[in-house]
Amino acid sequence: MEVGFLGLGIMGKAMAINLLRSGFKVTVWNRTLSKCDDLAELGASIGTTPSAVIKKCKYTIAMLSDPEAALSVVFDKDGVLEQISNGKGYIDMSTVDDETSTKIFMAISKKGASFLEAPVSGSKKPAENGQLVILAAGDQELYNEMVPAFDVLGKKSFFLGEVGNGAKMKLVVNMIMGSMMHAFSEGLVLAGESGLDQQTLLDVLDLGAIANPMFRMKGPAMIQQSYPPAFPLKHQQKDMRLALALSDEIHVPMPVAAAANETFKKARRLDMGDLDFSAVHKAINQ
Repeated sequence: MEVGFLGLGIMGKAMAINLLRSGFKVTVWNRTLSKCDDLAELGASIGTTPSAVIKKCKYTIAMLSDPEAALSVVFDKDGVLEQISNGKGYIDMSTVDDETSTKIFMAISKKGASFLEAPVSGSKKPAENGQLVILAAGDQELYNEMVPAFDVLGKKSFFLGEVGNGAKMKLVVNMIMGSMMHAFSEGLVLAGESGLDQQTLLDVLDLGAIANPMFRMKGPAMIQQSYPPAFPLKHQQKDMRLALALSDEIHVPMPVAAAANETFKKARRLDMGDLDFSAVHKAINQ
């Protein structure tokens, strides 16, 4: 099976490598083409533009940073729309809002091609280990055809129906995650300022009903004020913003998420956007 892959950031690079190592033929593109070199050494072909990748491959996956990047790759010069056609499938695994996903879906459909949105739950390590959770929606037949690739990329994939449902589900998941990280960070700071041992707090949490892999994985580094980027804070704040915009559309109050978003915004103003999203702890600590 030959697959195109657009976007080789922290997530996309790991995902494309997994496909290569599992025997898929992969043609890659990235806005900074030099980022394709590592993949070429593993056997990938390089496309000079998104349209070149689309022309060559029946199926093309995109994993891009935000709605603006997702739209640019489709609609700009040398973009997806210049070569997408009947019989081809476009799978956008970026985290975007449902309006962006629907706009891309409509444009792809007018060209006679199939579209699937398939954002993922998971960060750098799950991407490297093929343990993502894939939240797909759109063309059911295309979903069925992509299952072999999804089985390489993730531990579980869900088909959620019409386009927009995948985007909404991902935003809800990331809104919960950001709110949890904010509360966890406040707890670490409160414990430390109260004279309590923060590692003991981690041990207590890990034995209780709110134990979870995120606290277990992120906590020790946060105590050391180390935030290597597995999921950049700027992307977490973007997802909080999009989730809050969704809540505005349907008049659902989300006071906890709104408060957490303000601290993530503060962290971005303090130039923490490229650190891991757990660096919200640093912003609270200041």
